[in-house]
Amino acid sequence: MMLAISTLLAVPTNAAFGVGRTGWYVMGGLVAGAAVLEGVAVRVGLARRGPSVGTTVYYWLRWALAFCLAWINPLFAFYAAMGYFGAGRFLLPRLVKPGLAASAVILAGSQAGGLPPENAAQWALFGALLAINLGLVAAMFHLDTKEYERTRAQVATIAELEGANKALQEALDENAQLHSQLLVQAREAGISDERRRLAAEIHDTIAQGLTGIIAQLQVVANTDDPRLSREHLDRAADLARHSLGEARRSVHNLAPAALDDATLAEALKKTVAEWSARTGVRADFTVTGTAEPLHEEIEASLLRIAEEALSNAARHAAATRLGVTLSFMAGQVTLDVRDDGRGFDPLAVPARSGGGGFGLDGMRARAERLAGGVTVESEEGGGTAISAHVPLVRHDQ
Repeated sequence: MMLAISTLLAVPTNAAFGVGRTGWYVMGGLVAGAAVLEGVAVRVGLARRGPSVGTTVYYWLRWALAFCLAWINPLFAFYAAMGYFGAGRFLLPRLVKPGLAASAVILAGSQAGGLPPENAAQWALFGALLAINLGLVAAMFHLDTKEYERTRAQVATIAELEGANKALQEALDENAQLHSQLLVQAREAGISDERRRLAAEIHDTIAQGLTGIIAQLQVVANTDDPRLSREHLDRAADLARHSLGEARRSVHNLAPAALDDATLAEALKKTVAEWSARTGVRADFTVTGTAEPLHEEIEASLLRIAEEALSNAARHAAATRLGVTLSFMAGQVTLDVRDDGRGFDPLAVPARSGGGGFGLDGMRARAERLAGGVTVESEEGGGTAISAHVPLVRHDQ
């Protein structure tokens, strides 16, 4: 394109630059040679190959043709200007600066009126213009180098980002697999925990009820007093009906029937009174702090813990007095069950295998499921104190 433009400009201006017949012939031959060179370069795709020996030869052949044509007619400087734009693509790295300087010589000569300069003034003008062109070339080369470095940095950054994205995707895939495994483990743990909870519920309802019935029937078997027998048979029947209701309710939702129409404090007070009437042991119930309606699971767990503690006291303590205290404190609810019975060594009580859900283990498991705990203080002949504490979670939370 630039060769054609330069030729179109040179043909009508040859006379103005004193180009004779011989110059016309030489110019025609050089233009034809340049056209053939450009056609070969396009055909073999030199511009797409990158710097090599072949592209370097092409660049210097083009420069030589442009120099000769500009010597004949300075307007071929348009063709010579292509040297500025092709140096980085065609020349080997060590020859880029010399190639740019050589192209600047052609441009400066054309700007000074043609090559060679005819007098000292033209030589001075040529020198000044060459210095200006070399300065511009140096500035453009510097900017081009910076742009090239910035491009390389961007390419490196993009490569790093691609690597980071790949690593992130691998991490996400690994996390997805771990999540699936955790879901399976959580499901299995939930099934196991639910089984333990069901076992504890059965123990706290049917087993305790049957224990009470057996105790009442043993009294009947060991007495000849019809009135006393009738009294204990009635208690056994009441216990059987109560246990049956609890069993049915446990099948439905595992919630204590005592909490259906009563608060935790009311249910505990009733449970303690019934236990006292059934065992003949004096039992007191006390509430401290401001009583609040608690979350259903909190109330059910504390009631079951109290029932288990009372059942243990009835079977083992041989107490004459028992006290139950429900305490509402800042962020915590505490249930204390104390008796003056024979006591025991807590360290000597064997834990059920598998962390079972009965007795002291069952009470601890219930409290720990609610981020709470159970402590036991006892000594032989000194009574027993069981304290359960759980977070205070209100009904509407």
